[in-house]
Amino acid sequence: MSVLLRGKPMFLNKKKLAAIIVGSLATGSVLTVGGLGWLFGVQTPAQVAEWARFIGVKKFIELRYVEPVDDTDLMDGAIEGMVGSLGDPHSLYLSANKFKTLQDHTAASFGGIGVTMGFKNDQVTIISVLEGTPGEGAGLQVGDQIVAVDGTPVTDYQPDEVALHIRGDVDTQVTLTIHRAGQDDFDVQLTRAIIRVPTAKGKMLPDTDHIGYIRIASFGEHTAEEFNAAFDALADEGMRGLVIDLRENGGGLITTCVDIAQRVVPAGPIVSVVDRDGSREEHDSDLQESKYPLVVLIDGNSASASEILAGALQDTGAATLVGTESYGKGSVQMVLPLFHDDGLKLTIAKYYTPAGRCIDGIGIEPDVEVDLPEGTTEDTQLQKAIAVMQEKLVQ
Repeated sequence: MSVLLRGKPMFLNKKKLAAIIVGSLATGSVLTVGGLGWLFGVQTPAQVAEWARFIGVKKFIELRYVEPVDDTDLMDGAIEGMVGSLGDPHSLYLSANKFKTLQDHTAASFGGIGVTMGFKNDQVTIISVLEGTPGEGAGLQVGDQIVAVDGTPVTDYQPDEVALHIRGDVDTQVTLTIHRAGQDDFDVQLTRAIIRVPTAKGKMLPDTDHIGYIRIASFGEHTAEEFNAAFDALADEGMRGLVIDLRENGGGLITTCVDIAQRVVPAGPIVSVVDRDGSREEHDSDLQESKYPLVVLIDGNSASASEILAGALQDTGAATLVGTESYGKGSVQMVLPLFHDDGLKLTIAKYYTPAGRCIDGIGIEPDVEVDLPEGTTEDTQLQKAIAVMQEKLVQ
């Protein structure tokens, strides 16, 4: 430890520093080390020593830092540091604003700008702009890269955090720095509005022999209802086969994914969730027979719940997967509310497909690999999915 004095650091040796920490504990803490051990279930001397080190440093900062410090800010920073030390991009400390945004993320409406983003190679690219939203009004375009949010480079965030910073309370503002091919980077200021987005929409593909198509954008609270409504409507129109599009779908609620899987995955396991002690939670389907041949579209941004559904359909032979290798997020997170309207998002388990595959960090390989060339005006992946389905229908 050093103190800056006329430009030169003055170092305290470990004995002096230990004395200050012990003194801080004695004068500023109502908990003894033994009390800490009892309160937190600490049993070993090493664990007691770690708690003493933590409390000692906190008290030393409170007593000796050059400016007054806020106790809540110190604890927020400590929690964020603990979570960050895990090295897991999907485990996050969520401030009150981020926690509220995460809760809104799975709801039917939220405060946002109306764009869908893709994440690849540390780049955030706009892949769709919804009509009648702030994003469309500001002139954002498909293919634009978001370089920064409110002046902070997107590379400073984990992928899961970028959307949390762009979303927020209705009528508040957010500034995006945009990179567009052939232009200098520029800032766009947008006012967030309520965005109501159906997460599952279906249609009969034109110029096909009654091939249905359902796009699932995410797995939110109402996605299963929307999927079932689209599925049933297509069935009433005489659907003979179904293409499920999971591209650019970053996941969502595992319960919603299971509800949808029970409409298309044959009887048997859908996914197994396994925690650190080996305990397993099984989710099964009781569907006796798949009613329609299926083709599923995936890409590098198909993650989490998307991979659960795609993996179950692939392992059971119920669908042919077309596209490119998926993201590889085979872990399950729990969101824990804390005491200041903040929260903790923590990885607590990994999931396994019906064949026992854990695809965390690996991804799912499609049965038929088809790239979508950058800048193309034709959806070559969807075209291939239609061709695969047509082959299924004549067999």
